[in-house]
Amino acid sequence: MRAMILLSVLLAGSALAQPAPNTIPPPSQSAQGDVAVTIYNNNLALVQDTRQLDVPAGRSRQEFPDVSAQIRPETVTLSGAGIGIVEQNFDFDLLSPQALMEKAVGETITLVRTNPATGAELRERARVLAANGGVVLQIGDRIEVLRDDGLPVRVIFDRVPENLRARPTLSVTVQSEHAGRRPVTLTYLSAGLGWSADYVALFDEANGRMDVQGWITLTNNSGTPYVNANTLLVAGAVGENQQNAYVRRQQGPIRNPGTETSDRERLGDFYLYPLALRTTIANRQTKQVSFLDVHNTPAARAYEYDNPWLGTTEQPVSANTVLRFSTARGQGLGDALPAGTVRVYQRDARGNPQFVGESAIGHTPMGSDLGLTTGQAFDVKVRAVVERRERVNSDRWRTTMRYTLTNARPNPVTVDLLQSGLWGDTRIAEESMPSQRRSADEALWHVPVPANGEATVTATFDTRF
Repeated sequence: MRAMILLSVLLAGSALAQPAPNTIPPPSQSAQGDVAVTIYNNNLALVQDTRQLDVPAGRSRQEFPDVSAQIRPETVTLSGAGIGIVEQNFDFDLLSPQALMEKAVGETITLVRTNPATGAELRERARVLAANGGVVLQIGDRIEVLRDDGLPVRVIFDRVPENLRARPTLSVTVQSEHAGRRPVTLTYLSAGLGWSADYVALFDEANGRMDVQGWITLTNNSGTPYVNANTLLVAGAVGENQQNAYVRRQQGPIRNPGTETSDRERLGDFYLYPLALRTTIANRQTKQVSFLDVHNTPAARAYEYDNPWLGTTEQPVSANTVLRFSTARGQGLGDALPAGTVRVYQRDARGNPQFVGESAIGHTPMGSDLGLTTGQAFDVKVRAVVERRERVNSDRWRTTMRYTLTNARPNPVTVDLLQSGLWGDTRIAEESMPSQRRSADEALWHVPVPANGEATVTATFDTRF
């Protein structure tokens, strides 16, 4: 239904379902108890909510309003002294003018029209025939479409349907051995909650140092706030049964993976990041909490270029600008880094920090060497050219490559020139400077390029094709 059902919705009488033994609090007050939320990186959270309930002996229905609107009902457990679950129902159909009208199809409502000239009200009983893209009513012997014509109209409903709730509510039928007030813990998994890490790096190129501030960014789109929650973050995506396959997340730009163990608490193969204080995570809210603050750690700018195959580039191509640093304890950030985005700033000539690029990283163990590609260099270019290609025999070819590197900066630079796309049995027959074979498919040269100058590297490759 469109905005024409922006009607005054009144309830004539209180034909509601009988209230549960535990009274639902007003909308301004949460029904949650002592809440603990464990949030994972893959839009998943574990909620543990301990409430004080008056439970009668025998079988009774207990209602839990203010659960997540994205609760996974099959994961619900309820624990309390002498209590067992018999049946549970999750009412996810929330109360709204549109939902009320849709549930009223086939029922009778009261239509109130006000004469704008006299203020007189006309009340008519009407049967709702349809509420699909508009409201069709039967009033006496006539059929009428409720229109958005600007005239004052409101609808009075006789009752609220039992399965419409003002808040997401879980109804649980329990069997209790004895009566009395006791703590009961509701535990469930929910979608709609997630977190990531965001890093702000202020790079001082002249001194080869940087400051890094790490922020945990929480997002809550679960449909429910979590009030004064004890919050624990797990750095890692736990496996879920999704079409019998767990998709491995791609790792970030780790040059050398670390082998140092962080001092942070661990859970299995995951690191834990508990928030120091309880916090309220409002629905549709993004919240940031600081977890890393490191100053004056070593860092350096570097340039990298990867020629993906033995071919000619028609135009010179910019080398990648790379920020290199370590997460080691001695000469680095000294911490394990959860996955997120690193945003890099540098101060200009006036001393103002300016944004110079960003890069995503995966979960990074402590002691790792990282190289973050933050952009493409304006003044450092590389052009790869096939100078000669000839057949050696029926199985082998020989390709001579020339790489021309130019530098318009006022200072010398070193470019890591990578030739990838090589076959495992490729041999370098000749080269103008020594290379490193990073893998069977890659050859790497560290090429110094003078200020306002150029450098050339040549290499002849003996390949199968």
